Amino acid sequence: MTNSNDVAIVTGATSGIGRATAVALAVDGFEVVVSGRNQAEARVTAEAVRSAGGTAHTFLGDVADSSVADALVASAGEAGRLRVLVNGAGIIVRADAVGTSDDDWRRQMAVNVDSVFFVSRAAVPYLREAGGGSIINVSSTCGLVGSAGLAGYCATKGAVISLTQAMALDHAGENIRVNAVCPGAIDTPMLRSGRDTAPMADAEILAANVASIPQGRVPGPEEVADVVAFLASEASRHVTGVALPIDGGYTAQ
Repeated sequence: MTNSNDVAIVTGATSGIGRATAVALAVDGFEVVVSGRNQAEARVTAEAVRSAGGTAHTFLGDVADSSVADALVASAGEAGRLRVLVNGAGIIVRADAVGTSDDDWRRQMAVNVDSVFFVSRAAVPYLREAGGGSIINVSSTCGLVGSAGLAGYCATKGAVISLTQAMALDHAGENIRVNAVCPGAIDTPMLRSGRDTAPMADAEILAANVASIPQGRVPGPEEVADVVAFLASEASRHVTGVALPIDGGYTAQ
């Protein structure tokens, strides 16, 4: 059970899994710091949190910059007792290695890996002060198995899993749990993004993904948010260092 001043940070909270997670944590009683770069979309998420009965604080900035990450965590510490961090910020470039430019490689590494490290590093002292807490990193099935045409993205998501495991071991004795969720195809804007060179209609994108999922459906972001909320809760108090697929059986094949 959360206390009235327990705070959760959600990065990448301006759409998709991040937005759904912010709402799920608000329902569970956390004050939520909505972190992202798009002011208009941050307002939408904050309003969704408030509509769910929660309290929202917004923080705008690029958490791939360590100084911004530090400021984000400090602002959450001022809002209350930081207990949960969800590293949800992420981008995707749909290209094989040869088709990935230096800039595309570095930007994916910055957003998908650097931000996770910077915000987590900043959060640990606050979680210690609170007596423990939970860090949940949003990785991907692409961090568990390869995916053609996503060389840089796969590399970043694999790095997130390794960081998750290392930090889980470093902080297990401090009651700080560190886990990763690994969504497969989820019906979010990211599923549709980056397809400029090979555009597909929504129905085609969903059908192509459904064909590879044993359960035969593409879930919405709320199903990922439910798992994140579980990992943020005391119900998962003996769970740390896991990389949990949320993929309808895709990685079991």
